[in-house]
Amino acid sequence: MKIVFFGTPQFAVPTLEKLLNHPEFEVLAVVTQPDKRRERGNKLTPSPVKVVASNHHIPVWQPQRVKKHTETLTKLQQLEADVFVVVAYGQILSQKILDMPKLGCVNVHGSILPQYRGAAPIQWCIYNGEPETGITTMLMDVGMDTGAMLLKATTPIGLLDNAEDVAARLAEIGGDLLIETLLKLQNQEITATPQDDSAATYASLIQKQDYGLDWSKSAMQLHNQVRGFYPNCTATFRDQTLKITATVPLDAADKDELPPELQKIFQKVPNLANISGSPGEIVSIAKGIGAIVQTGEGLLLLREVQLAGKRPQSGWDFVNGTRLTVGEMLGNGD
Repeated sequence: MKIVFFGTPQFAVPTLEKLLNHPEFEVLAVVTQPDKRRERGNKLTPSPVKVVASNHHIPVWQPQRVKKHTETLTKLQQLEADVFVVVAYGQILSQKILDMPKLGCVNVHGSILPQYRGAAPIQWCIYNGEPETGITTMLMDVGMDTGAMLLKATTPIGLLDNAEDVAARLAEIGGDLLIETLLKLQNQEITATPQDDSAATYASLIQKQDYGLDWSKSAMQLHNQVRGFYPNCTATFRDQTLKITATVPLDAADKDELPPELQKIFQKVPNLANISGSPGEIVSIAKGIGAIVQTGEGLLLLREVQLAGKRPQSGWDFVNGTRLTVGEMLGNGD
């Protein structure tokens, strides 16, 4: 099967690698986003997909707007590929492109469709506290993740999983599911199923304002925000921005989901159930672990934070380094 691969970030890499290592498939070319300038040194940096393709000596095309780039469109047409595989490419494909391959364009999407169509399905899924997520392969149409579905695979979301953890797991699952999908398509062993649009939800691009923490929210809501939008959520501390990158909601009902070293907190602070304060207040410090914050409902452990201009540090190092005391307040993020 002759394939053109469209993809850009690390999430797409396992799928490309599995295609390159499979005897049934030949990757003719890779289409990825143009190199981007990174903050440090302002150097042009290739996408993770481009790096892999270049290492395998696969032709790489990087049009600014693929549906308007005549040269790329001509090359795509001339390849006469069996299928285009699309994984987090980052551009909308025109109907002209979708019609080029014999079997169509197959997308690997990071949600259980029709839930969480759009740009950030993994992040919003965690933010909303979903117990599981998954991968859907589908035949693309011109809509935003509205194409007919081919195969699905699911994975549970653990209490302490963040978006990076889940994305890495889904990337591997997606690569395997894509291989299965293509083999079944090739052998005509699969029937595409239309999505139920009435059950669809949308996962929009994450905006800067989504990162700000509001301590009047519940501990679980804040925890889901921190891990869903990892590593960018912010509060304020002593009039400076404080990134909060890992938390633990201290609800006894969730105790069994915590690793043993975190379950110890219920022994270290035996009066947890009786502690209270104002939202954002440091109400206790668990020795060797970190500070505990009062929220609008429940207590939240600060497991990892990052002070402005500093590296991420453990909650306990933060307590020691700032000489944090019970009664100090954290403000809401911007």
